[in-house]
Parts: sequence; C-alpha cells; structure tokens
Amino acid sequence: MLATLLTEAPEILTKKFADGSTFRASDSFIKKWLHIGLQWSRRKGTQAAQKKPIDWEDQCERSFLRKAYAIKEEDIPSALDVNSDQTQVVYAPGDKMTWAPTGSKQVAVIGSDEKRAFTVMVSVASDGTRLPLQAIYAGKTSRSRPSSNATNHDDLINEGCLLQESGTTTYWANHSTMHDFVNQILAPYFNQQKTRLGLPATQKSLWSIDVWSVHRSQEFRIWMKVNHPTIILDYVPGGCTSVAQPCDVGIQHPFKLSIKRSYHEDIVTEVMEQLSAKTDLVTIESRLPVLRDRSTRWLWNAFQTINNEELVKKVINFIWRTFVVLTLV
Repeated sequence: MLATLLTEAPEILTKKFADGSTFRASDSFIKKWLHIGLQWSRRKGTQAAQKKPIDWEDQCERSFLRKAYAIKEEDIPSALDVNSDQTQVVYAPGDKMTWAPTGSKQVAVIGSDEKRAFTVMVSVASDGTRLPLQAIYAGKTSRSRPSSNATNHDDLINEGCLLQESGTTTYWANHSTMHDFVNQILAPYFNQQKTRLGLPATQKSLWSIDVWSVHRSQEFRIWMKVNHPTIILDYVPGGCTSVAQPCDVGIQHPFKLSIKRSYHEDIVTEVMEQLSAKTDLVTIESRLPVLRDRSTRWLWNAFQTINNEELVKKVINFIWRTFVVLTLV
C-alpha cells in the first residue's frame, strides 16, 4: 500500500519541506502508518501463505467464462453442477500446544509427528446438495478398510459412501479409485438427479475438479469421454483452489474440524475410562487398526456437519460473485 501511494504520488519523494528536508520513510513513520493507518499489529504466522499465480485473476476469469458458457449452452441446472475435492485426514490430528514447565526450551508434544492418514473425497452440488464421501485407505486388500462392525460403518454405506483400499502402499487416490468414485458415486448421483428433474439421459452435467496430475492426465480424460460422455470436465486453475473451488473455500474446513473434534472426543473418553479404573499408566491408543475403525464415526459426524444446504449455497454464491467482480473489473 505504501508502494502504491508513492507510485501514485512520486512528487512526495522530491518535495522539500520548510526546514529543507525531504520525505523519508523512517521507522517511526512506518510504525505509525501500520498501527494507526492500517490498524495492523505484529502477529505470529499460523499457516503458510497461499501461493496464487501472478495472473490468478485472469485465469479465474477465463475459468468463469468457460463454466458460464457450458452451463448456458447445455442448460445445466444447479443440481448437475458438482465440485469435488480430495483432502488428507491424519489419524491423530494433535495440537501444537501443551502444558510444560515455564521456561522450558524443549517441549515434546504427543502426536505432532503423526504421518499416518487417509484420503477423503468431498463433493457438493451448486443447489446445496452434498454427495456421498469416498474414503481411501492405504493397502492392497479389503483388510485395509475399516471393519464392517466399526461405529457408523453401516450408516455411511447406506448413504452411498465408499470406503475402499487404495490398492497401493499409499493412501493417495489414483486412476482406479477415481474410476470407482465416478462409477459408484458421481454418475449415479447425476442419473438420479436427471430422473428427479425429468431430464433425458443425454443431458450434460458439469464436474469441477483441480488440476492434479491424475485428473488432467490423458488416460483419465479419455476414460471419462468413453465411459461418461455426458459429464463435462471443468478444471479449477492451478494454484487458485483457495478462491475458485467451493469445497476448498468453505466446505473442507468445517469437515476437517468436525473430524478433529471427534478424534479428541475419543481421546477424552479413553483417558477418563483409564482414570476411573485407576490405571497406573494412562496411554493413548495409537494402533492403526483401532484408529482406522474409529475413523468411520469421525467421517459420519463430519458428513452430517456439511449436510447444510445454506452453507453450500453461501460458498457457491461467494465464488460466483468473486468471478463476476473479476470479469467486470
């Protein structure tokens, strides 16, 4: 902002005042300008700054125009406009804060080095509907999934959610899991909505996803064109998910916050039971099979949290207003 001021009024740099001095951005001037003019204060960073491309406005504008064109030309209703986003869920989402003796130079925090996780695909439609979840667990067999008697397992399955192994040693999505998502969740949802709205099977629908390598690979695009020709792929510009992807802008945060709260509920219950039993040594469960089975309750609670039509519509409307402003500027 200071740079903008000096650019718009460069004469301030050469103007001489009554005492013969010229303008100088002294430390005291900068401090007053920050505290009084901008009402800023020195704060500790809590997260890495989102890195957007230099031309992110232009990219988002072009993306908006492509999306608007597809919706208009294909008469795509809001129920057939879906955004999906994958997110990592850590099994033990601990906090970086704890209690320790005052003046401690080294403070150990349990769970701060937890790397084990699974992937969840979250999807919402522009009419406020949230689609079933896809949860992907590391492993090559069905034993890598939560057991069928895990809490809320059947509730998730009855809602159409997909709990599956990745087929690899990682928990990341891949071509196989993407095919499963489209075949078992996305396409059935679109077909159901077409029937509900009285639309023909040939009606086009729009699916917005990010430009992850698997999503934009020729292999996946050809597979989609051959097997699901009525689904139009709409890619969110790279580095712009924080401003152009509904799930990333306003859905993932309450979803993951709910999961973290559910995990903490398990920990509190576990510790209280041990204290009530007067156990000599209180321990926190860290075995993967146990945490994996607990994850179904976390997912069910989070699934209910984002089952909020007003929340989804609010996020969608915010992004569309942003696009419109970028187009008009």
